[in-house]
Amino acid sequence: MKTVITYGTFDLLHHGHVRILKRLRNMGDRLIVGLSTDEFNREKGKKTILPYDARKEVLEAVRYVDGVFPEISWDQKRDDIIRVRAAILGMGHDWAGKFDELEEIVEVRYIPRTESVSTTEIKQAAARYNAEQIMILRNYLNEAVEIAQKLTQTNEVTAIDLKQSS
Repeated sequence: MKTVITYGTFDLLHHGHVRILKRLRNMGDRLIVGLSTDEFNREKGKKTILPYDARKEVLEAVRYVDGVFPEISWDQKRDDIIRVRAAILGMGHDWAGKFDELEEIVEVRYIPRTESVSTTEIKQAAARYNAEQIMILRNYLNEAVEIAQKLTQTNEVTAIDLKQSS
């Protein structure tokens, strides 16, 4: 049985993730994924939207994935490769050259990522969207305050009177 192993955060699983998992699985008989824990992601300076358990549940539901285990450090790869008897370590091409020292125990392949999609871009777009929504809400609230101020001036009602009546 030919085992392929890979590692990643897999936050906000998207079609780019599915495509790379499919390509990796097609290289062997089974695909095992080291999923970065929340603590390890913090060490790497990454912030996830979904916690580890949710990301693990989603990954386990992907038909190309045969097993998921926690990735807690950079140093564990050698032991993991030996433990699962991996024939291939597959990583995204943005990691090219970073794991070449493992070639003595496993074939290392760097896989091209899907163009035009990344979790970082999705998070940035969501942040922009949220910022726009916050601005719209602030504008509405400012308008509401202005209307309330005009009403209190025209009806000679003070803010204290409004408080007491609620």
